[in-house]
Amino acid sequence: MTSIYPLIFDKLYTYYGPQYWWPADTTFEMMIGAILVQNTNWHNVEKALTRLRPFLQPNQLERLETDELAQLIRPSGFYNVKAKRIKAFMQWFKKYDYKIEKVNQLDLKTLRRELLGIYGIGKETADCMLVYAFEKPIFIVDQYCRRLFYRIGLDMPKDYDAFRKLVESELPNNLQIYNEFHALIVEHGKVHCRKNPRCEACPLIRICNQRI
Repeated sequence: MTSIYPLIFDKLYTYYGPQYWWPADTTFEMMIGAILVQNTNWHNVEKALTRLRPFLQPNQLERLETDELAQLIRPSGFYNVKAKRIKAFMQWFKKYDYKIEKVNQLDLKTLRRELLGIYGIGKETADCMLVYAFEKPIFIVDQYCRRLFYRIGLDMPKDYDAFRKLVESELPNNLQIYNEFHALIVEHGKVHCRKNPRCEACPLIRICNQRI
């Protein structure tokens, strides 16, 4: 019997092609974007990043006062809270002299534990950073994959890590697959598997139970 998760990946990849994620000019911008995108959409994040771009270097961002930072990222919503989260992340990142290569010396479990210890960094945000900034293979659980897998007919665990580990158990431990799988699911969630699904021409229609 063919495992369902590689099958979903293959169908999405064939349909959409490589996504070249994460959409950012630098790794540092990617990490800040992962915090900004919490509880909002990417369109609002882009507005915030445009305002923040003159300060998108660690040493420059560090010098901003929290209230200054909050006003710059205002378009992302929850800007006062997110400014504090970014500052907390910066405090952690500074321990590694703002150098990705130093952080990458940590193994996945240790690094994930440290990220989750930062104020305002939850599992989805941490895992996005692990995949797209620190190049660690891990499956990212978000609203798009929960909705997609449910509609297909899979009764996934409610617990984040139980969901993640179930998918990982049937996928190779390959960074590129986790990178593309997340990006493909997001794209599919925007094009076909929306809140109001557009099932016509969906590449997964033959394996989907179309549960609403």
